[in-house]
Amino acid sequence: MGVALIEVKDGAVHEYGDKTKFVAASTAKILAAAAYYHLVETGRASLATRMGTSTAGVQIRQMVQQSNNDSWALILRAVGQQGMTAYAASLGITYDRTVNLLTPAETARTLSLLYSGKLLNRQNTAQLLSYMQRTNYETLIPAAVPAGIEVFHKYGLLFGNLHDASILVQGGKAYVFVVYTLGRSGADMAARTRIIHQLTQTVAEQLF
Repeated sequence: MGVALIEVKDGAVHEYGDKTKFVAASTAKILAAAAYYHLVETGRASLATRMGTSTAGVQIRQMVQQSNNDSWALILRAVGQQGMTAYAASLGITYDRTVNLLTPAETARTLSLLYSGKLLNRQNTAQLLSYMQRTNYETLIPAAVPAGIEVFHKYGLLFGNLHDASILVQGGKAYVFVVYTLGRSGADMAARTRIIHQLTQTVAEQLF
């Protein structure tokens, strides 16, 4: 298990447990979405471009909110392998989409930059954050957050990997809270879900 926590105002990363790279699973979809938005903002792509059976903008929403893997494949293809590697490097992240490895801290820094408006322009930031709410899997961090705290998140679930990467907001306080876990199989998912809930409750009680 690896945990990363950032207070968005100061940007300092606090790491606990395993600090090495995990298979990021679907949490990496935020990095892919940001990379495509970056192409849009630099005039090299458009959200209105036909992509698959819809548009690039719709595919990003499906990729983030519904965790659609077909949409992810289309966005990755549009950005390109070298494009993903270069974009991640611009954020200080070493990333190869073919193996999809990230540390909890790398994912946390990406979310901190996103929420603070340092990653994308205001419109695209608001749009991407809106897709990170009311997702198709709200049973990890969102399920344990007390009422009154707003949650933006992207979960990851692949084989033994169970992750959630979140931004927690209340009033003028904003924290990024990321938990990556790896088990031998899906048999202990319920136990790891309980641990994620306990960590979330502890973090929320102490920080808000």
